[in-house]
Amino acid sequence: MAAVQMLYRPGTWLLGTLLLALAGCSSIDARTTEYVGAPHAAPSSAANVEVLRREPLRAHDRLGEIVVDASVEPAPPIAEVEQKLREEAAKIGGDAVVVVYDRIAPVSAYVSGPLWDRDIRTIEGRKLKGIVIKYR
Repeated sequence: MAAVQMLYRPGTWLLGTLLLALAGCSSIDARTTEYVGAPHAAPSSAANVEVLRREPLRAHDRLGEIVVDASVEPAPPIAEVEQKLREEAAKIGGDAVVVVYDRIAPVSAYVSGPLWDRDIRTIEGRKLKGIVIKYR
């Protein structure tokens, strides 16, 4: 009876719902590296940063690179991945980010099962790399 009463407590129900929601959340992690010897620009506006699939013909300098790791199941909306690229590029003064690598690849593995009958399973994730550029 006590367990049933706990399920109906407002705080307990909210906590359980929150834990379930977090367990199914997608994730996006990014690392930005500025190039040594490259121009160092003031931060720019993320709203003005372009996401490109090819290097532009317009004159530009390469400022650095961004590596994004994103979950696959569940996958975040692509608009969130692009927004993350814009935000990271803006931090180092970029006008655009050119995506040079975008793949789903194994990011880790784990072993399960008894000693005599083990199974190795991989966990996949999205790997994305972009070069941050500043127009001249």
